[in-house]
Amino acid sequence: MSIILFSLIVLLFSIILHEIAHGSVALKLGDTTAKDAGRLTLNPLKHIDPFGTIILPLLLVLIKSPFVIGWAKPVPVNPFNLRDQKWGMLKVSLAGPLTNLAVAIIFGLAIRFLSLPENLTLLFSIIVIYNFAWALFNLIPISPFDGSHILFTFLPDRFNNVKLFLNQYGIFIFLFFLFLGGLDLVFRAAAILFYLVTNHALII
Repeated sequence: MSIILFSLIVLLFSIILHEIAHGSVALKLGDTTAKDAGRLTLNPLKHIDPFGTIILPLLLVLIKSPFVIGWAKPVPVNPFNLRDQKWGMLKVSLAGPLTNLAVAIIFGLAIRFLSLPENLTLLFSIIVIYNFAWALFNLIPISPFDGSHILFTFLPDRFNNVKLFLNQYGIFIFLFFLFLGGLDLVFRAAAILFYLVTNHALII
């Protein structure tokens, strides 16, 4: 299996675990929307977004981008069904990035403390770096990413205009962020976390 193909598979399942985490926490808090939509499953077909899951990653591969990123269909959540009306959406929003961080740390510690074959270390490294990157990527406070929901939880009502602006123009802000090298910044930060957890330099 080529490294590129494995990277795409890792990206896909990192995204799926991220979305399942959102839906699972929402379910525990009383919202069955994601479960009713059949989204609490590892079946990739239930999560595919034509552009974010297929077209964008393949385009990045074709142009030989050093980084490949994408996204799945967001898991549907009805905040009015959550038992915890004050902090419910914060918990749901944090669930995705925290899941990716947990996956990255587990595989990173395996690299650090286990005597793994070189090939397996390489595969584990891909899992670690992509999960760190996906967690950081989603913590960017740009709508519709998780970071925006986290930010909105703490913004007072007097900043509703800021929320409205970010919701309306989030995609344009995101594209501007990418144009300025934001994706490179995210992966550089992920590489730092990789080193801190594994005590190894990134070998991908």
